Amino acid sequence: MKRMYKLKVLIVTNYGFCISELTNFSLLGSLCNLKRMRLEKVSIPTLCNTITELKNLEKLSLVMCHKIGQAFASSTTQIPEMLPNLREINIDYCNDLVELPDGFCDLVQLDKLSITNCHKLSALPEEIGKLLINLEVLRIHACTRVSKLPDSIGSLQKLSVLDITGCLRIRNMPKRIGELQSLREFQMRKCRGLRELPSSVTDLVELERVICDEETAQLWDCFMHLLPNLTLSVPEEVINLNWL
Repeated sequence: MKRMYKLKVLIVTNYGFCISELTNFSLLGSLCNLKRMRLEKVSIPTLCNTITELKNLEKLSLVMCHKIGQAFASSTTQIPEMLPNLREINIDYCNDLVELPDGFCDLVQLDKLSITNCHKLSALPEEIGKLLINLEVLRIHACTRVSKLPDSIGSLQKLSVLDITGCLRIRNMPKRIGELQSLREFQMRKCRGLRELPSSVTDLVELERVICDEETAQLWDCFMHLLPNLTLSVPEEVINLNWL
């Protein structure tokens, strides 16, 4: 890899049936121009300190990966020092992810965080709103054990897209959600547990579109006259019977 110092995109995919352990992370130390990295269906037990040389990495995607929390916890280098220019993280189908690794919320330059189909994730860290001040897109999609959003989410003044689709256990929205002054799109389909919205949603003056189900749309009815720019979008459920 030392001769591949100009490489900007790295994709590592395991096509086998079982998870494979990815080792020799020290080889990444020579990829000083790497901007995007995608790891799929691999176990990452540790990240060695040489990853600190990935100063230009902007996007990290982890799909069906195992031991993410352990990987960052075992490193003696802090995450912001390892990935100082990281702007986007995508985590999908990482089934042993229970909580975000310590230090993730210190990635203050992050503007997009997407966590999807992580069914053991139970909560987001409370400090997410206090530290990720540049976040523009927050997607917590189909994380079925997440039961609430942290109150600090109201501090995300740059957040323009919020997606909690498929978070079945969320019953209430944080009262501070009305402080999201830049929020333009709110996706909340298949949130069957949601029972009410706080009155502070009337402060979402920039909100243009809410994508939801018919049941959830009813929760917005009493606020619509106070949000003249808001459009409720209720997509039709498409059932494919071609397999019958």
